Amino acid sequence: MKIDKSAIILIADHHGLLGRAIRAQLENAGCRNVYDDASSLTDSNAIDKVFASAAPEWVFLVGGRTGGISANQRFPADLMLDNLLLECHVMSNALSHNARKLLYLASSCAYPKFCEQPMRVDALMSGKLEPTNIAYATAKLAGLQLCQAIRRQYRRDFIVAIPANSYGPGDDFSEEDAHVVGALMRRMHQAKVANEPEVLVWGSGTPRREFIYSNDLARACLFLMEHYQGDEPINVGVGRDWSIRELAEIIKGVVGYCGDLRFDGDQPDGMPAKLLDSRQLLDLGWCPETSLEDGLRETYQWYLRQQRDDAARQSDRAIL
Repeated sequence: MKIDKSAIILIADHHGLLGRAIRAQLENAGCRNVYDDASSLTDSNAIDKVFASAAPEWVFLVGGRTGGISANQRFPADLMLDNLLLECHVMSNALSHNARKLLYLASSCAYPKFCEQPMRVDALMSGKLEPTNIAYATAKLAGLQLCQAIRRQYRRDFIVAIPANSYGPGDDFSEEDAHVVGALMRRMHQAKVANEPEVLVWGSGTPRREFIYSNDLARACLFLMEHYQGDEPINVGVGRDWSIRELAEIIKGVVGYCGDLRFDGDQPDGMPAKLLDSRQLLDLGWCPETSLEDGLRETYQWYLRQQRDDAARQSDRAIL
């Protein structure tokens, strides 16, 4: 099933990282009718209007509000409400307006805390969730179940994918909501500029995570839209993981920070490991193209451009 270049497509991504990458992939393929206004995703009436006026045929439901361990600890209700409302509003509209296909991205946080590695989809809901992100993970599991329920009851082509931790240009580098890549990159850049002797890293550094570059994940989303129609969720990963300590050392090299890294074991680690079993997707013919080092370099270059642009805007305002 190929996406026609004239098809009407909706990208529902509150965060924007993956949505921008999917839009770029679609535009490179010649698709002209792509809707991705993130500002409308916080308002159910706005979502209703998008579906009523545009009647999208293909729906990428790829992201409600998200955040790292700190955000999950401070804003569990906000994260859960945002994701639940977005899932319900978009899926119900896609159903009532007869969308041709919908792809819902769940989260690797939905797997049990002590899941056997690599994580297989048959392990979902087989154990307790990680306490630091239980509200967000529960919301993502609810979206997964809703998607499958619509498939069963209405026989609609709604599919579920579970991605590894994504990062890339357009990522969130804020103090409040950044995930581990954005948080570490920002801290090390600021420490480099200020010539600080060390950077504090939350946790012991031993947890292991799998990372996928946003452009690779976007390609996977398009691939699944055109090649996957299974009832079960499908994992989207790169096939290997890194410890947080290893990730921090790689980012340190990319940023060019020369100080020390100090790991704070008094802060929570989160799940001990999250490596997805993505053999099914790889067997279908998709594979990642970007190494972690290359993806981090491109992400850092984007971050530097944003810093320069922000400084220029502040200078212009000061002159005015």
